[in-house]
Amino acid sequence: MKRKDFNILRHQKEEMTYTNTIRRNGGLFWRWCQVLEDFPSVQMPFEWLVQLVPSLKTRAFSISSSPSAHPNQVHLTVNVVSLTTPFKRKRSGLCSSWLSQLDPQQCTYIPVWFHKGSLPPPPPSLPLILIGPGTGCAPFRGFVEERAIQSAADTTAPVMFFFGCQNKENDFLYKDFWLSHSQNNGVLSEAKGGGFYVAFSRDQQQKVYVQHKMREHSQRLWSLLSEGAAVYVAGSSTKMPSDVLSAFEEIISKESGVPKESAVRWLRALERVGKYHVEAWT
Repeated sequence: MKRKDFNILRHQKEEMTYTNTIRRNGGLFWRWCQVLEDFPSVQMPFEWLVQLVPSLKTRAFSISSSPSAHPNQVHLTVNVVSLTTPFKRKRSGLCSSWLSQLDPQQCTYIPVWFHKGSLPPPPPSLPLILIGPGTGCAPFRGFVEERAIQSAADTTAPVMFFFGCQNKENDFLYKDFWLSHSQNNGVLSEAKGGGFYVAFSRDQQQKVYVQHKMREHSQRLWSLLSEGAAVYVAGSSTKMPSDVLSAFEEIISKESGVPKESAVRWLRALERVGKYHVEAWT
């Protein structure tokens, strides 16, 4: 074996040994070892590979439409997954990339399964506080569509929605939809007791997230909570749900004048009665 080839093999062995020692460090191991192409010196028999690699799982998406607004249709909000491995190779999400390449003009049959979600549809009389950054806004699009139809026939409770994304110009999902319902006495308008607030995390030097916008409107949040509002949180399962919960604890403690421990107990009671819902995904 040539010295150059030996050094390459030794380097790859060191990299694999290192990544194996950090298996427990979140998803770092998987980011380094997504495919065997990152370590071409590994000569694994195909029979071993098919035994080790898990079968593909069905991909779950939140329904982002109201059955009342779109009979016989189901709308999905899908983010096309694209990333670069530590070895500078481009990787794309299997399901999201395939869906993005479909021609809307052609009839493509896709097998689907419907499962009951963790966000129960709210009655029109229930005030809502919605937090859905990124594609977490998907189920709330359906909520707002449904509430808009209900409000045309009867009085409905206020809805506050906190949305977040990186850039206003690039990933402001359903921009026109949210803005239309936040104006002219729409279901998200402040005139109706609700509101629509957006955090653009990368449009300024200091990052701004949904929890920052929540603190800016802490009085109105506490007012809705005091009126019996239900909280719905949807989006990434990394830090967002815990950061949002911490923001609620601070807001309740500040606006009600109780210790933080009491605010924590108050939120736990809200969860027990089914008024604090979280749907998070990786």
